[in-house]
Amino acid sequence: MSFSYLKDKFKKKTEGNGKDSNVEIIKLDELKENEINEERKKEEEELLNQVMTRINEIENDIPRIKVSIDTLKSQIQEVQEEVEKLNKTIKDVMMLYEVVSQEINPFKDQEKDNPLLNEIQELKRHLEGLRTEIVQLKSDLKLLATHGIDLDEVIYEVISEGR
Repeated sequence: MSFSYLKDKFKKKTEGNGKDSNVEIIKLDELKENEINEERKKEEEELLNQVMTRINEIENDIPRIKVSIDTLKSQIQEVQEEVEKLNKTIKDVMMLYEVVSQEINPFKDQEKDNPLLNEIQELKRHLEGLRTEIVQLKSDLKLLATHGIDLDEVIYEVISEGR
C-alpha cells in the first residue's frame, strides 16, 4: 500500500461521497496481492518439485554408488594381498642373494657369524690339511722307494699292528 493510496482513502472518507470507490480500490489491491501470493506459491511449488526430483535422482544413485564402493574395496584388498606376496618374495630373493654373494661381495662384512660361511671355511681348512698330508705321503713314498725299502713289507707291518 502506497502513501498516495492511503491519502486518497482518508480524503474520501472525510468527503463521504466515494465509499464504493474505496471498496473497489481495496478489492483491486487484494486481487493484486492474491496474484502475487499465487505466483510466489507457484514458484515455491516449482522449486519444491525441482528439489524433490533431485532428491529422487540422488536416492536412485545411492545403490549404484554403494556397489561401486564395495567393488573398489574388494579390488583394493586384492591389490594389498598381491603387494604383501611381492614383499615376501622380494625378501626371500634378497636373503638368497646375500647367501650367494657373501663370499664374492668385497663390500660385505666377512666377520659376521654366518653358519653357512663358517662351515664352508671349516671345510676349506680340512681340505688344505688333507692336501698337505697327501703331499707328505708322496714325498715319504719317494724317499722310501729311492732307498730300496720293500713297501709291501712296510704296509703289511702297519696293517698287522692295527690288529
